Amino acid sequence: MASDYTIHENVQKLSGISSHEEQLYKILEVYLELFPVQDAYLFRYSPLGYLAEGIILLSSTGLVHIREIRDDIRSLSIVYSAIREKKAKYCSGIEYLKQMSSRYIISSSVNSMVVVPICYGSSVIGYICSTEFIKGATFNDEVLSSFTLYGKLIGKFIENFNGVKNSSLLSKRELEVMRKIAWGESTKEMAYSMDISEFTVKQYVKSAIKKLGATNRSHAVGELFRQGIFP
Repeated sequence: MASDYTIHENVQKLSGISSHEEQLYKILEVYLELFPVQDAYLFRYSPLGYLAEGIILLSSTGLVHIREIRDDIRSLSIVYSAIREKKAKYCSGIEYLKQMSSRYIISSSVNSMVVVPICYGSSVIGYICSTEFIKGATFNDEVLSSFTLYGKLIGKFIENFNGVKNSSLLSKRELEVMRKIAWGESTKEMAYSMDISEFTVKQYVKSAIKKLGATNRSHAVGELFRQGIFP
């Protein structure tokens, strides 16, 4: 099992990545190298509607886009629990059957899962999950703690990466407000953290929605996800 030091060292090596697509691929590649797993599904998450959207799957067979997967994570107990507690979770056997939606139980060979929330501060912006593991792998509290650490470090890395990324469409403040909306912050919370009035927050939101050609906040956040502005 990788030590905390090794995990930190490997995440730091991601800093030289220049493109959004390569960034996501390398996050999963490092994850597969560090942990006793054989596949890695990457999802973005928004508390607006408890929505999870698939991004990519990396396994021994290669890279696959999974954008067709969209879920309300409240129907997936293990995912909901991991996001709510901001900790990696593992389940197997009968517990796996209990905690997964029936449409995900498609193969008798899949009977366990680990979910790793990707956290930035108090917000969860996505998660990685695995259903295939190296033979003999165990998932005790120490191992799950290492998974949790990886998710937190990746969250910081993604936000630092996106922090220097500009959108030709939205202003810096508009992007900041929309990102906070994606994290589930209220207008009052945004006004407090940004040291501006609630009226100004609403104006930034209104202008961002208009520039994106969206109909509401959720639509605007979705557009920013699809454009790769958000992870």
